[in-house]
Amino acid sequence: MGCILLSTRKTYTMTKFYLLLISAAAFLYSCKSASKAYNKGDYADAIELGVKKLQKDPYDAETKDLVKSAYTYAVNQHEENIRALSGSTNENRYEAILREYNRLQDLYTTIQQSPVASNAVSPRNYTEYIQTYRDKAADVHLENAERWMSQNTKAAFRNAYNEYRSALRFRDNLAIRAKRDDAYNAALTKILVVPIRNYGGYSYASNYQLQQFQNEVMRTLSYNMSNDFVRFFSEWDLDNKNLEPDQILEMNLGRIRIGQPNDQQNRREVTKEVVVKEIVHKADSVTKQYGTVRAVITTTKRTLLSEGEFYLSFRDTKGRTLWTDRFTGQHRWQTEFTTYTGDERALSDNDKALVNKPNNQNNVPREEEIMNELYRQIQNDLSGRLRSYFSRLY
Repeated sequence: MGCILLSTRKTYTMTKFYLLLISAAAFLYSCKSASKAYNKGDYADAIELGVKKLQKDPYDAETKDLVKSAYTYAVNQHEENIRALSGSTNENRYEAILREYNRLQDLYTTIQQSPVASNAVSPRNYTEYIQTYRDKAADVHLENAERWMSQNTKAAFRNAYNEYRSALRFRDNLAIRAKRDDAYNAALTKILVVPIRNYGGYSYASNYQLQQFQNEVMRTLSYNMSNDFVRFFSEWDLDNKNLEPDQILEMNLGRIRIGQPNDQQNRREVTKEVVVKEIVHKADSVTKQYGTVRAVITTTKRTLLSEGEFYLSFRDTKGRTLWTDRFTGQHRWQTEFTTYTGDERALSDNDKALVNKPNNQNNVPREEEIMNELYRQIQNDLSGRLRSYFSRLY
C-alpha cells in the first residue's frame, strides 16, 4: 500500500514538472518570436506578438520597450511611403496612400488590445486620414466614370460602370449606386430573341418539342454567356420592361430528314456432311449413309440516319446583318443480326450463336426520340458558338 502511494506522488510530481517545462518553453518561444520578427524588420508581427505577451504578463518591461520601438519604426516606414506616394502623379496614388493608413490603423487597433501596450506606446488614431483618402480615391473613380459616360458608346459605358463600381468600394451611397446602374443599362446590349420558326414545315417538329427547345435555348442564353453586358429578352420581357432592343436574334428550324432503315446484307453458304440414313442389318451391324446439307447465313447491318438543320441570324434594329450561322444535328441508330435459310444441321456452333444473339432490330427509335437528340446536339453547338461570339465581340 505504501509503495502504491509513493508511486502516485512521484507521477504527480513528474506531471507538474513537465507542465512547467512546457509553459516555460512556450514563454521563451513567444519572446524569441517577437524579437525575431523585430530583428527581421517585420514590425507589425513583432507588435502583434509583443501585445499578446503583454496581455499575459503586463509587467514585462523588455516586451514593452520592444513594442514601442517596433511601432516607431513601423510608423516611420509607412509615413515615408506616404510622402513618396504623395509626390506621384499616378491616379491610383490615393488608393496606395489609403493602404498605408489602413496598415497604420491596424497597428493602432492591435496595440489598443493591451492597456499596458497602449499606455507605453500612445499609438495614433488614423481614422480621419483614412476617411480623407477614401474620399480622394472615390473622387478619382467618379471623375473617370464621368469622362467615360461623356463618350456615349457601349464600350465607354462599360468602362464607366466599372469605375462606378470601384468608387463604391470607397464611398457607398445611393447616388453612386444609381449612376452605376445607369451606366450598366447604357452599356447593356439588349437582344430580342424572336420565337423559333419551323421553316422546313416538317410535321416531325411538334409544337411542344419546339417550345421545349426554345426554352432550353433561352436558358442557355440567360445563364451561360459569361458576359455581364449582353442579355437576351423575349418579346414579352421587353414589352413588360418597356425596353428597346439593340439587336435581334432570329432562329429558324430548317430541313429535317428522319431516315428510313437501310440494310446492308452479307450472305454466305455453309455445308456439312451429315448422316442422312442408317440401315440396321442386325444389332451389331449398322450402315450409315452420308449426305451434304446446306444453309445460307445472312448477316444484316441495319442503319437509320436522321439529320436536322438550324439557322441563326443576328441583325441590328436597322436590318443590317451582323452574323449568320448554320447548325446541324445527326442521329444515328444501328443494329446487326443474323438469320439463316436451309438446313439447320449445316450450322456450326458459332453460326448458331450468331443466329441466337439478342438484337434490337425491332426497337427502331421513335420520331420523338430522334427529334430530341437532334435538338440536343443543335442546342449544345449553338451554346458554344454563341459564347465564343460574344466573348470576342464584347
